[in-house]
Amino acid sequence: MAGIKDVAKRAGVSISTVSNVLNNSKFVSPDLQRKVEIAAKELSYKPNPVARSMKKKKSGTIGVITADMCGLFYPYIVKGIYSVANEKGYQIMICDTQGVYGEAAAIERELEKFKSLITNRVDGIIFASVVPQSGQDNYLKKLKNLAEHDKKIPLVSIERDFSEYGIDSVYFDGVTGAKMAVKHLIDEGCKRIGHISGPFFMSIATDRALGYRKAMAEAGLSVDDSMVAEGDYSHQSGYAAMKELLKSMPGIDGVFSGNDQMAVGALKALREHHKKVPEEIKIIGYDDVFISSVVEPALSTIHIRKKHAGIETAKILFDRIENEENKEVIRMKMESRLVVRKSTVKDAPEDWILSDW
Repeated sequence: MAGIKDVAKRAGVSISTVSNVLNNSKFVSPDLQRKVEIAAKELSYKPNPVARSMKKKKSGTIGVITADMCGLFYPYIVKGIYSVANEKGYQIMICDTQGVYGEAAAIERELEKFKSLITNRVDGIIFASVVPQSGQDNYLKKLKNLAEHDKKIPLVSIERDFSEYGIDSVYFDGVTGAKMAVKHLIDEGCKRIGHISGPFFMSIATDRALGYRKAMAEAGLSVDDSMVAEGDYSHQSGYAAMKELLKSMPGIDGVFSGNDQMAVGALKALREHHKKVPEEIKIIGYDDVFISSVVEPALSTIHIRKKHAGIETAKILFDRIENEENKEVIRMKMESRLVVRKSTVKDAPEDWILSDW
């Protein structure tokens, strides 16, 4: 395997010049920089992360905390994070809290994972928190104090916006996405539209519920509590919520589900009740995870760029790691788009675009 001496020899420059180019530590003329980059590419040279971390007093490791790595959502985000970390020569320590949003045991596990990562002296942490809105003030202050106690460890939140607490955040615009979903149902002729929500105490769920209510109001359609059923983002809860809506909403002709997994459970309930989709009831999900295009009928949904969100989150974290001077808090909103499949439009084309899954 090629080393820094080999790169210097191939480029015809000193070892210190190669080091300055690769570490971006001192100015190097564009001509010399190009020679070093070409030589490194030709030799497939990759910096030794251990040596680099010792020189820079870094661990060469970042931590990632998620709620459910075995689920359908977070693996895509982690894939994006990994792609950036790999380019930087960094390792990732993945911690899974394996819990339900708002569950006391899951919140405690999340806090323990933070402490463990900090003890292991990671250079930064990306996290998707399970803490409910009602308890997030004290909790997030505690996390920041932990991260800044010894060496200042940068934190970046993925999926939820914690920027008001001084934490860089990459989040999804749930209100706009939900409005897009419900407007599609309305455009397809639905007037009695129910909503299967995520846990009411989660900001992600309340944002999507707000988008649902706004779209209904803008169309002059009324909403009452009997039209909203709470789930926990699992397919089992979607199944139960759909059965609840079928009882509470006579004439229901449309369903907006807060995620795809609950929508899949809802489809099962509709089949059991002999309801034709989309002829009698149209249903749309959210997230565009892989299962949405392989169920029958294929599920219309709101696509969010999960892998891209992971990439952007990692870029923000590494910028903090490499440039330690104070900067303004970063708040990045990820856009979404409508994906129309056969659960809302019977003759919709098959959709097998897997590039961003």
